[in-house]
Amino acid sequence: MKKQYRVIPMAILSLFFIILDQVTKYIIVKTMDVGDSIPVIGDILKITSHRNYGAAWGMLQNQMVFFYIITVIVLVALIYFYIKEAANHLLMQTGLMLIFAGAIGNFIDRLFRGNVVDFIDTKIINYDFPIFNVADSCLTIGVFILLYELLFNQKEEKQHGNI
Repeated sequence: MKKQYRVIPMAILSLFFIILDQVTKYIIVKTMDVGDSIPVIGDILKITSHRNYGAAWGMLQNQMVFFYIITVIVLVALIYFYIKEAANHLLMQTGLMLIFAGAIGNFIDRLFRGNVVDFIDTKIINYDFPIFNVADSCLTIGVFILLYELLFNQKEEKQHGNI
């Protein structure tokens, strides 16, 4: 069976999410001071200007060199995985594309701002979720898609003898 990569559509989607991430962050930086908050849906959803000098949930604060190195390694690994494993698997390609876009989006922030701009502030059933951004959303959704693909679809294909 011929390997089918959807490189151009995935590259366009990835670029779309990177631009969306950067435009929304630019708007926040230019229109809000850090700590400013605008309610969108009561206490459930707010736009809150926040800066993160670490990774998810503020881990590894001020470790920018570490983030630069790790991001480059992750991006190379994603490209390798896309080429070696994702052929004929649209869902896997989509997950990898989202992770790639999210990693690039936050990498751009770290490289040019020295921090990551976060602004989506949610409270879910009295849990004040850490503030995040479009790139974080891409990363999270991409990981869930990839896990689903690896845990369920790959297992199903092996059972049917397609791999």
